[in-house]
Amino acid sequence: MTQHASAQTHPWAVVFGGPSPEHEISILTGLQAERVLTAAGQKVVPIYWSPTGEWFRVPDATEAKDYLEGAPRDSQPLEVRLSGEPGLYRRKRLGAERIELDTALLCLHGGAGEGGGAAALFSFLGVPATGSTLFAGAVGMDKLAFGGLMASAGIPSLPREAVSTLREPGFAGPYIVKPRFGGSSIGIEIADDIEAARALAASSVHLRTGAVLEPYRPELVDLNISFRTHPKLEITELEKPLRGEGGSALYSYAEKYLAGGSGAEAGLTSAPREFPANVDASIHEAARDLAARVADVTRLTGVVRVDLLLDEAAGELFVNEVNSIPGAMSLYLWAPTQPAATVLIDALVEARDKRVVFPQAGFGGGAALRAAGGIAGKLVGLDGPRA
Repeated sequence: MTQHASAQTHPWAVVFGGPSPEHEISILTGLQAERVLTAAGQKVVPIYWSPTGEWFRVPDATEAKDYLEGAPRDSQPLEVRLSGEPGLYRRKRLGAERIELDTALLCLHGGAGEGGGAAALFSFLGVPATGSTLFAGAVGMDKLAFGGLMASAGIPSLPREAVSTLREPGFAGPYIVKPRFGGSSIGIEIADDIEAARALAASSVHLRTGAVLEPYRPELVDLNISFRTHPKLEITELEKPLRGEGGSALYSYAEKYLAGGSGAEAGLTSAPREFPANVDASIHEAARDLAARVADVTRLTGVVRVDLLLDEAAGELFVNEVNSIPGAMSLYLWAPTQPAATVLIDALVEARDKRVVFPQAGFGGGAALRAAGGIAGKLVGLDGPRA
């Protein structure tokens, strides 16, 4: 157990749900994390963010089925206040009571939660939160930006371009078409040519806000590896997910999260897999090297999963995507070497220790404001032709 855990003065929040296609998986991760921390003797406050934006303090030790119709029975509505005395407040008949929190464990998958929005929100609330900064989280969620970052850093990855009506792709089809701002499984399609890809991008609810293309290479094999950054950079063994006979052409959402098991660990711990992956030792070494390079260039922190693709015949390994808040916090990848509670507590301690407090005044010292003069003089040329 991390020695700094004893410094916890207020409960840790476990935050899950959120407006995202991966809402249900986030609930499973949150419930699992709550149980791990509670079993380790920690004080925990479970907080649920509904798909429509409401926040709730939910009862302890709820089950997945309790969320089938929204917030569970006996949940307490919360107010999120960003001004005055920021924080999460429990509504009461004669006002509201602030919930004192030490640190928040973010178990939000996809959407604004994983894409940096929750990191920004909790920084405004003054509550240290696990995971990465707003900026690193946003790059991890933006597949086009992440692909560009990999290319600029010389990290092997497949070509990736935006689906565009203005230009032709730089590589031939068939293509994998993915949501530019989505998770690693939902909304992914295969298109034979660019016209089919454009039609998918225009019609799919998951692709309308942006889509990316990659070459479809059915011979490539999925591999996963996780790293954590506290108390030092550590990397897990390599996992190879397995697909049953007659499985889909792509490693799907259902295969990743719904295959095998039940309850909070459905499809996460029990999905068919090789662990460690039955691949050459050189591939294990290359995967660890790539994970370390991804950690270095992205500045992602906490517990992160890196998804890789392997061309077994050529012995080539590619970085595919990164998950800054992975399903089940990748605890199943850490299980052989690290107790689940240690992984989560270290992430919480890191969040508390790295908290950055920005000064509330002093930016610029007022020099630009004093030099501006009247704003009317700055509008010349912006208000249309003069008579």
